Amino acid sequence: MALVSIKDMLNKARKEKYCVGAFDASTLEMAQKIIEAAEEKKSPVIIMGLTPDLQGDMLDYWITCLRRMAERASVPVCLHLDHATDMAFLKKCVDFGFTSVMYDASVYPLEENIRLTKEAVEYAHAHGVTVEAELGHVGDGIVSGELKADEDYDNPDDYLTNPDEMKQFIDETGVDCLAVAVGTSHGVYVHTPKLHFDRLDELNRISSIPMVMHGGSGTPDDQIKEAIQRGICKLNIYSEMLSAYYGELKKKLEESGTLAIWVSKANEKSLAALKQVVLEKIDLVGSANKA
Repeated sequence: MALVSIKDMLNKARKEKYCVGAFDASTLEMAQKIIEAAEEKKSPVIIMGLTPDLQGDMLDYWITCLRRMAERASVPVCLHLDHATDMAFLKKCVDFGFTSVMYDASVYPLEENIRLTKEAVEYAHAHGVTVEAELGHVGDGIVSGELKADEDYDNPDDYLTNPDEMKQFIDETGVDCLAVAVGTSHGVYVHTPKLHFDRLDELNRISSIPMVMHGGSGTPDDQIKEAIQRGICKLNIYSEMLSAYYGELKKKLEESGTLAIWVSKANEKSLAALKQVVLEKIDLVGSANKA
């Protein structure tokens, strides 16, 4: 099936009141399992690339292989660049063949966020690529990728998306979908999330484009379902996939009694566990049988 844009995929989801899972794939094997899960569930899917995984020649290798995998898939696939903060790198990814990109200037004041996002949109749209941006700021529940609490980490509640800024941001940037901050965090939670559904309702009334929720890993299922009913059309997942993968890998290495184990054998149960997370998330967000 041909690659699709995030705009077409999410507009359909918004109209029919379901959500599409967006899964980061750091390796080709991860991407393969994501696509397998989507095909089994007959679900559209968004596969995301992360900047640290795409440095140097890896950008060419990743996008070349992923485009081929996506084109052979029996379900709609969007290849999306997740959380780019470097404009030159974003433009390079557009040139290399991503169908969608995210430019995250959410740490800047509103006017600078608008200016930078507009530049990304103008470049991407000229190449037929759609753009996600972020308004407000989704916090981080981890410190430098390590599983430990940071007592001074930015509380996401302090950075909720401001409804008074939303229409201006969308109108002036021309962005295709928007990540909103309503109480979730990236990474592994060190505090139990509590979503601000009143704020999400208000944002949904204002927004003319599909809304995105980052920090889907670890957010309680009932809150995710409620958020989808209130307008969330794309849910980002990564940390839960990694936890499942590394949990099984750790068991395998401990059981083997040696570190000289074939990679295919070491990864077998790890990738199956990762795939199971994707299958469960597809059911959770309601995209099964929507391909």
